[in-house]
Amino acid sequence: MTKEIIQERVGAAFGNEALLWNESFGMLECTIPADQNLAIATFLFQELGFQFLTDLTGVHYPDNTGKELGIITHLHNLKDNFRLRMKAFVPVATPDIHSLTGLFSGADWMERETFDFYGINFVGHPNLKRILNVDEMDYFPMRKEYQMEDPTRMDKDDEMFGR
Repeated sequence: MTKEIIQERVGAAFGNEALLWNESFGMLECTIPADQNLAIATFLFQELGFQFLTDLTGVHYPDNTGKELGIITHLHNLKDNFRLRMKAFVPVATPDIHSLTGLFSGADWMERETFDFYGINFVGHPNLKRILNVDEMDYFPMRKEYQMEDPTRMDKDDEMFGR
């Protein structure tokens, strides 16, 4: 298994114009259309042997208009020892993406955690509810929408730290 084979097979199945390939920190990554994440993950699972979900998480890019929320998925082909990072982006106004729980049972809690902290709605998830934060919380704490510190605190004055 090589990165060229993966790019060729996935590109032939889903069209190279919709995919953006890159290599970052020694790992092949593919940015995909959000509405095709389940189809591409299924293809990778069935045809190319990526049958282990290593990680699934979110990221918030508030300045990336229309694609503010990213879903980062790490897959591993254990037979060929090959790793792949898949990225998909959705708007914060409609943060919907297909759930991968049908392929990977381990995606259950990872998707719940990503929903809990970023507000990404995994369509088709069997039990999408908060997992770490209280149910009454009406915001998503990992989004970059809030100041990190209270600017009125005197004990955090920059003068006290030589700035």
